[in-house]
Amino acid sequence: MDKKSATTRRTTIVVLPCFNEAQRLDVRAFAEFIADCPEIALLFVDDGSTDNTPLMLERLRQAHPQQIYTMRLGRNFGKAEAVRRGIQAAIRRAPDFVGYFDADLAAPLGEIPRLVNVLRTRPTVQLTMGSRVALLGREIQRSGWRHLLGRVFATTASYILGLPVYDSQCGAKLFRVTPELAAIFAQPFLSRWIFDVEILARVTANARNSNPTVDAGNLIYESPLDRWRDVGGSRLKPWDFVVAARDLVTIYRRYIWRAAVQRQAAARIANGGEPEREQRHAA
Repeated sequence: MDKKSATTRRTTIVVLPCFNEAQRLDVRAFAEFIADCPEIALLFVDDGSTDNTPLMLERLRQAHPQQIYTMRLGRNFGKAEAVRRGIQAAIRRAPDFVGYFDADLAAPLGEIPRLVNVLRTRPTVQLTMGSRVALLGREIQRSGWRHLLGRVFATTASYILGLPVYDSQCGAKLFRVTPELAAIFAQPFLSRWIFDVEILARVTANARNSNPTVDAGNLIYESPLDRWRDVGGSRLKPWDFVVAARDLVTIYRRYIWRAAVQRQAAARIANGGEPEREQRHAA
């Protein structure tokens, strides 16, 4: 650890949830990245691993204590809760930006500075997210069935959210640290499978509750990734998309439909009407 890295403020902290990643964890890639980016720290959240993942993370932390942080959960809670707790811990360190990436580096660490630059140059953006778009000049490598199912799901999620989002599920997201962000991650997610969509729903609902006329889409910026590759050993199965469809309905009812009913009730009150029926449906 050189003197410059030891004294540099960590303006960005990226959470990497891990569960039994010992065979896929590229320790060298993480070490090389933080050496090149002293203003960025990585927070690994071990989600109750039963292999050598905790030992590998501890060795990495000891080698780079200024830029590598670790958390160990007592049992396997799932990626959604690991990310949520990691983001909460990252916020407590008071950086400018926090986010999360997949520990298998399907999205290379080099994408982090690109997303950071979006937040720095676009001060109204609260969330910037990678998007896996197979454009000429980019290296986006995805299996055929995952791409096809992903497009169907993303289109459905876009319709449900009322946002023209292309790729809600990409595991590369960065947030501007604000009091509103802390509120978004304050409560456990309803869905273990599609918490990325739930995050977008929470961002949208919070913005519209504060200002019903706000265009929530202006708070979110999708940035096409230069590189992405599906990594072998993924635990995602086709059946999971059925579970995801069920969770989409839950998210819609909790954040989109309920918020719309509450706004209608508030409008009726403002106009001297009776809100009782709408309030009963929203409960």
